[in-house]
Amino acid sequence: MNLLRRKSFDDLLAHTQEKKLTKALGAFDITLMGLGIIIGTGIFVLTGIGAAKYAGPGLMLSFVFAAITCAFVCLAYSELASFLPVSGSSYTYAYASLGEIFGWWVGWSLILEYSVGASAVAGGWSAYFVGILHSCGIDLPKALTSVPADGGIINLPAVLIVLLATALLVVGVRESAKVNRILVFVKIGTIFLFLFLAAPHIEPANWQPFLPFGMQGVFAGTAVLFFAYLGFDALSTAAEETKNPKRDMPIGIILALAICTILYIAVCAAMTGVVPYPMLDTAAPASYVLEYIGLHLGSAIVGTGAICGLSTVVLGMLFAQSRALYSMSRDGLMPMSLYKVHPKFHTPYIIQIIIGVVVACITGFTPIHIVAETCSAGTIFAFLCSCVGILILRRVYPDKPRGFRCPAVHIIAPLGFICCAFIFSELSPHTLILFGGWSVLGLLIYLVYGNRHSVLQKQEAGK
Repeated sequence: MNLLRRKSFDDLLAHTQEKKLTKALGAFDITLMGLGIIIGTGIFVLTGIGAAKYAGPGLMLSFVFAAITCAFVCLAYSELASFLPVSGSSYTYAYASLGEIFGWWVGWSLILEYSVGASAVAGGWSAYFVGILHSCGIDLPKALTSVPADGGIINLPAVLIVLLATALLVVGVRESAKVNRILVFVKIGTIFLFLFLAAPHIEPANWQPFLPFGMQGVFAGTAVLFFAYLGFDALSTAAEETKNPKRDMPIGIILALAICTILYIAVCAAMTGVVPYPMLDTAAPASYVLEYIGLHLGSAIVGTGAICGLSTVVLGMLFAQSRALYSMSRDGLMPMSLYKVHPKFHTPYIIQIIIGVVVACITGFTPIHIVAETCSAGTIFAFLCSCVGILILRRVYPDKPRGFRCPAVHIIAPLGFICCAFIFSELSPHTLILFGGWSVLGLLIYLVYGNRHSVLQKQEAGK
């Protein structure tokens, strides 16, 4: 039983279409795409929770450390995407470089990442929705807007937004680039409006002590806030459509990460400067801060902008989840029967509905900080494997064409691995146990089903 069999370069490219993608993207387009993907849960949801539970005002440093790590990893991703322009992202890269069992493990981790990621985003969406209704004088029962751990029964608004997003994906609704561009500016405009309204009310005394939990708290905050940069790896898939990938990809990636980090730090500074950090333990911190200083209309406007931004993130994560499962099904590691296409809508409706129901259950009953940490675990593991994978593929296929080559790869990739490994070690024991349990379950499924039905295994057996 060969668990380390690898897909060859030619086999992987056989999955792609023969037609050439149009090279139409420049550095500005990559930057704008990055802002659209990254800005969401981190700035609208996790900033308050991260400050209250982990790092206090020192959360600003957590954002910096997370961004530096992401920069190393994303440069590696850009080369991998231009080298293997196949759907599946980290799963495909691990399959080609580390072998099938690692490919499965990464793919299984991606399922965890997108499932709990969508749950966390939906939880934040719910908090802002409830806050807007409160600003209008409408208060929903806590039993229907909070998870059991917070004294409620079910977070019903979060469940409903997940089910609505699932329904939209089943009928084949797609976001156009034009709509996405508009929403990017709506999100950025919302952030600047928040900063404009909150800045005059900052009390520098609230920033003392700056590191109430010490550097250990900053690193713990970094582990949680890695979720704030979730989605930056999707930028790497645009390498084949970039005019000058060697120049535009690194510029676009680094610029997007830099702008997001500056905005994250500014928002964190404003929040912790206006409200004492222990009071920020809420999934809708931007609205809460403006409510705290009596700006009810501003709170409602900012909350509406946050809802617009978070809605697209929920859709994107649920869609990405189905793509990860599709790639694994295509390789025989998951039942292809789950991927039955709807005769009218031409969408994989069975798996999309299953995903929607599972995510709805998670978001309805699980505290947001737990799902955010768990999501970070799956993400970081996938990044670790990609940092190793790029070095292996450089050695195995040194002369194969690459639209983008990671500069100083033998320095960048190890630095990315070391940073990711350190951040992974800072996750809470509870999260590591959850990730370990998920991994063991995945291994059992692979040994019982995936290994036996693997397309590559059947090809090798037929030789």
